[in-house]
Amino acid sequence: METLYLLLSLAPLFLALTIFVFKGRSDEPKNLPPGSMGWPIVGETIEFLFGKPENFVFKRMKKYSPDIFKTKILGEKTAVICGPNGHKFLFTNEQKYFTAFRPHSMQRMFRSYKEPAAAQKHPGRDEEAKVLKSPGFLKPEALVRYLAKMDAITQDQMAKYWEGNKEVKAHPLTKTLTLSLACRFFMGTDDPERMARLVGNFDAVTVGMHSLILDIPGTIFHRATQAANEIRKELRAVIQEKKDAIASGAPMQDILTHMILATDPSGKHMPEAEVADKIMGLLTAGYSTVATAMAFFMKYVGERPDIYQKVLAEQKEVAAGKKPGEMLDWEDINKMKYSWNVLYEVMRLTPPLQGTFREALTDFTYAGYTIPKGWKVYWTVSTTNKNPEYFPNPEKFDPSRYEEMNSFPPFTFVPFGGGPRMCPGKEYARLAILTFVHNVVKRFEWEMVYPNEKIIGDMMPTPEKGLPIRLRSH
Repeated sequence: METLYLLLSLAPLFLALTIFVFKGRSDEPKNLPPGSMGWPIVGETIEFLFGKPENFVFKRMKKYSPDIFKTKILGEKTAVICGPNGHKFLFTNEQKYFTAFRPHSMQRMFRSYKEPAAAQKHPGRDEEAKVLKSPGFLKPEALVRYLAKMDAITQDQMAKYWEGNKEVKAHPLTKTLTLSLACRFFMGTDDPERMARLVGNFDAVTVGMHSLILDIPGTIFHRATQAANEIRKELRAVIQEKKDAIASGAPMQDILTHMILATDPSGKHMPEAEVADKIMGLLTAGYSTVATAMAFFMKYVGERPDIYQKVLAEQKEVAAGKKPGEMLDWEDINKMKYSWNVLYEVMRLTPPLQGTFREALTDFTYAGYTIPKGWKVYWTVSTTNKNPEYFPNPEKFDPSRYEEMNSFPPFTFVPFGGGPRMCPGKEYARLAILTFVHNVVKRFEWEMVYPNEKIIGDMMPTPEKGLPIRLRSH
């Protein structure tokens, strides 16, 4: 349907613009990377969005270069930098050559307020990252204080939605859990009715973050923008409740409160619309990727009873050291080494996030080719995660790969990115996922209802039927 809308709306322009397809800009260097800019206007966006991202990348690496190729996706001339050397180059040159960039679909959804021109020039996730880093919310000492609450929320959801059922759909339940955790952590709220209203809207936003900008009823982008507006309304209500609580003198220790009270150098508070958009961005980041990792843990471990038994043994050992009713602590999480290796393998085979974009701050040269200022650079884990040169038998689920330090070359496995823009929520994600693993493995064994269930949603992998599983309580 999305493709049909696109073709119908753009067909009249194709003929007029075709003569410009292969006509390069006179001010661009001649030694651009090899590759194709695809069709007029849309470039290679359709194949990028509606084909498997790793296939899109591998096909072009093989055809053009294993190091770098050019393309045009989501309306932008883009260089895709590949392999471990590409990862290293990108991570070590942040701010020198690159700044963060959000695709225009994300800009439209997450920027409802009017920004100064300078802020609009390079819209990205830098501001959200600063919000997280400046007060230290994601430092270990801050996360330690939240861990007991994380464990309590997870146990509560297990009791409500998992226990007593012979069959559940794992993916929707992991999304409900991660949104509840994110709302509690970022906003200090855990209203179940509010969570229920938000889940479906966050799903639509997540799917629409990388989409064609066709604001026509029935399209992915239209559904996403409508959902973003609904989330924004809900968040404005939360912000008002939070302001009322602050005014009453109630103690508040969450990121939303920090954002409401923070002032710029001139003493001005952040506009309410900006607070809502930034919180929506943080919730989106803390929701979909964590839920995806949890869900695919259920899938891969459900298919491998031998691995399940090893995870169970480790989690039983952790539980044995706890008093009745005692919550998980930092020491417990650090004992879950094998479980985390299992999650590494989950994220290698099914990355919760395929990649991110940057914008070139200046002309730069890589692998003998020049990338012009203003071009976009796409970074993706797909160029190394399934490369047999680094991961023998790459399709095999094998957590033992991570048992030895330096078991594979540097920059070949970077699920959380690297350098200054390494995911600021890495430790938060680790705690949330391992807390889930501890609680689900202690309670259940499971098997897949549909062992060959189709995975859809190429930028954000999603089990087509919701990953139904049969549960057996211990």
